[in-house]
Amino acid sequence: MVFIRDPCGVACLVVTYGAVFYADYVVMRWIILSTMAVSIWAPFHVVLFNTVVFLLGMSHLKAVFSDPGTVPLPANRLDFSDLHTTNKNNPGINPGNGHNSNEWTVCTRCETYRPPRAHHCRICKRCIRRMDHHCPWINNCVGERNQKYFLQFLIYVAILSVYSLALIVSTWVSPCAECNQNVIESQLRMIHSVILLLESALFGLFVTAIMVDQLHAILYDETAIEAIQQKGAYRPNRRKYQLLADVFGRGHPALWLLPCTSLNHASRYHDTPLLSHDV
Repeated sequence: MVFIRDPCGVACLVVTYGAVFYADYVVMRWIILSTMAVSIWAPFHVVLFNTVVFLLGMSHLKAVFSDPGTVPLPANRLDFSDLHTTNKNNPGINPGNGHNSNEWTVCTRCETYRPPRAHHCRICKRCIRRMDHHCPWINNCVGERNQKYFLQFLIYVAILSVYSLALIVSTWVSPCAECNQNVIESQLRMIHSVILLLESALFGLFVTAIMVDQLHAILYDETAIEAIQQKGAYRPNRRKYQLLADVFGRGHPALWLLPCTSLNHASRYHDTPLLSHDV
């Protein structure tokens, strides 16, 4: 379990859970109980909406507290003279341009060797395997071990946003004739509905853009950092299904959206030894 004490990240966590709890409050109190109290669909929406909230919370907590793929530090740190000498004399440790299966590099900040596709995060202050970016919304890096949970979080936020919008629009299109017509309560319901409408639209569009970017990074096997460095796809001939399975696990695709570790998911984290070079 890891938790980064970054003020921006902590603030984003507060905003995230505040927005989710507010959406749940508005839907339960001002939409379902106020406009669907006599409908047989009310229990269905209560269960389904809160199920999505639960899965959203679980995937987000997993993304926040999971180790994104931190490269372990050696028992004995290297000094800077050794780093520069080794980097010049060992062709297998070469940052270079493009991808190389032997592309081990040396991090002068962590003073250790790091495997291919690992990068140093200035906020986490560690090197992360297959680092895509540091996301303040999970107060953690998106890397090899938690990209699955980050993508699940984005998907559930998008589902919750669409679900909220659908419920709000349905109450406006087909208002409840048997429900309480108190003027003050109707005005409060309208105010909360408009706020939730704006919140859902804003967050829905925001996470959809990030989700598309993450799927592109997975399907083309190129992280955001690698795209900036113009390295190209790491494994251009790999099938798309295999690339998705590398992130979501080797289980059945129907289980990919469950925020839990697949039975065959952990094995791929050790395909490349973390400290295979002599220090």
